Amino acid sequence: MTYLEILRQYWGYPNFRGIQQDIIESIGAGRDTLGLMPTGGGKSITFQVPALAMKGVCIIITPLIALMKDQVSHLKQQGLRAEAIYSGMSRNEIVQILENCIFGGITFLYISPERLSSELFQTKLRHIPVSFITVDEAHCISQWGYDFRPSYLKIAEIRKIKPDVPILALTATATLRVVEDIQERLEFKQKNVFRMSFERKNLAYVVRHTADKNQELIHILTSITGCGIVYVRSRKKCKEITSLLQQHNIKSTFYHAGLDPAIKDERQKSWQQNEVRIMVATNAFGMGIDKPDVRIVIHIDCPDSLEAYFQEAGRAGRDGLQSYAVLLYNGNDKQKLHRRIPDTFPDKEYIRDIYEHLAYFYQIGVGSAGGHTFEFAIDKFCFTYKYFPIPVDSALHILDHMDYIHYENDPNNQARLHFLLERNDLYQLNTLSEKEDKVITQLLRDYGGLFTDFVYIDESLIAKKTGLTQQAVYLILKNLSARHILQFIPRRKVPYITYQHDRVDKQEIIISKEIYEDRKEQYIKRIDAVINYAENDNVCRSRQLLEYFGEENKHDCGRCDVCIAHKNETPSRHETETIKEKILEMLSDKQYHEITEFKSLNFPENLFKEVLNHLIEENKVILNYSEIKIP
Repeated sequence: MTYLEILRQYWGYPNFRGIQQDIIESIGAGRDTLGLMPTGGGKSITFQVPALAMKGVCIIITPLIALMKDQVSHLKQQGLRAEAIYSGMSRNEIVQILENCIFGGITFLYISPERLSSELFQTKLRHIPVSFITVDEAHCISQWGYDFRPSYLKIAEIRKIKPDVPILALTATATLRVVEDIQERLEFKQKNVFRMSFERKNLAYVVRHTADKNQELIHILTSITGCGIVYVRSRKKCKEITSLLQQHNIKSTFYHAGLDPAIKDERQKSWQQNEVRIMVATNAFGMGIDKPDVRIVIHIDCPDSLEAYFQEAGRAGRDGLQSYAVLLYNGNDKQKLHRRIPDTFPDKEYIRDIYEHLAYFYQIGVGSAGGHTFEFAIDKFCFTYKYFPIPVDSALHILDHMDYIHYENDPNNQARLHFLLERNDLYQLNTLSEKEDKVITQLLRDYGGLFTDFVYIDESLIAKKTGLTQQAVYLILKNLSARHILQFIPRRKVPYITYQHDRVDKQEIIISKEIYEDRKEQYIKRIDAVINYAENDNVCRSRQLLEYFGEENKHDCGRCDVCIAHKNETPSRHETETIKEKILEMLSDKQYHEITEFKSLNFPENLFKEVLNHLIEENKVILNYSEIKIP
């Protein structure tokens, strides 16, 4: 089958969009390929279609477990062979999936980057016929990227095991420097980049300067219809803003990483199905969310980078209809953003102190604990040693980047259970409700060994097969556990710390320039870029964003707050005279100049065009295609 036939048969689309076909043909020809596609650009098609046309297993590396599960579920519904490996799975489950890969039973294998370095995976990988390797969220491999993850550096090791297997790297956010770094880190045999324009013609970017963000939020949401997302920076603020919206009769709920998984699923579903209009969320919400009719995305708090802002704002208007991305900004935001710098990069001595107090916390002596894992209660740690949580979290991430520890602050441990009753006693129970009986029957069908030991289970799978909601399954299992019919351990998000090597004395901690000074410098630049974007009311918002990502755009969007303000302005005589003088001054050498050269003057584009047209009409300048000069 051709690529187009595969697309039409499995996805029902008549043709490819944008650069999809270029990327597919490139990876299909065995070339290392980097695809830059904005949020909603159809990234998954670029690896799913060629995987079906090629022999072997397509390995997809992604840090997003929720997205992983969602895509596997969709592929299975289409009758395609897909599986995922992530933290919390038992060894037996992983072995079974990898064996199926070896013997041709799987086409798509999703895996989290942390699993790549496991001895089990690398041993089995040698025997797996691999068509190509897809690296999703590829910017995570670059220390110059806004979301650098050390686990991504392990991908290069996989290339040593499979040197002839091509790599497809995909990302929705990358500056020119990050584009170069991705290819270098993934050891591309030749540079090969396909770029899709990041311009969103239906999305109006707006910065609203306001002293009262809450009042402005209510005003915007009562002025615009349709569903939306409101991004905030803290879990506490999620609840506060949701309460505010509900007081103004705006149906809303909130979402953050600390919620129980069943509650997360329930809230996401109610928003997806338009039972609630507004989702108030931290940046934990949105990855893999494909709701096309989001009319507005509002940021109450500034994100750390334009990469993060562009990705989150880009969740609006994927259906192509008019939508809005609004950043609420005031004088306090600049100070808040600058305060994040020492929080994210605390002093080197502070980092060494955290490492030492960690050893005191676990009572670990110098020269021991290598390879040992400990649960980490950050609140207790901070209370014990009089620290604030945010810089502690940052210090631990830096120690992780330097490979002294592995700090997993957002684990996804699966639920576990085992039956306390013997099988015969369970069958003789007559106190079970119909729903309880359904859940128990499904557990016995899907899982073995439940009577001898704890077994990892997937509550969402049980819910799907029984026709119950995931929340209902969770409550039933909790109730059965309370009645001592089974023992149920729900999924927990308890951070943990693993010592990668034996503990050393704090003075031996080496904090490299690459990990600390270089990354801090890049972080400051990203913070400054956010401030410049929010405070630059002269240049079209869309153009500012596109130029940040290295895409030259010669026209204003006409929809953002800057463009609308310029349309409504009546230019003063002084302004037009100033522009006229500057143009004539640049043309005083009587040579032809490209019109693009005048961009450096940062004049509002509509005023520049207006003055230029007057000069042409008055025969003071000559226009030759895109060049002008004095006659």
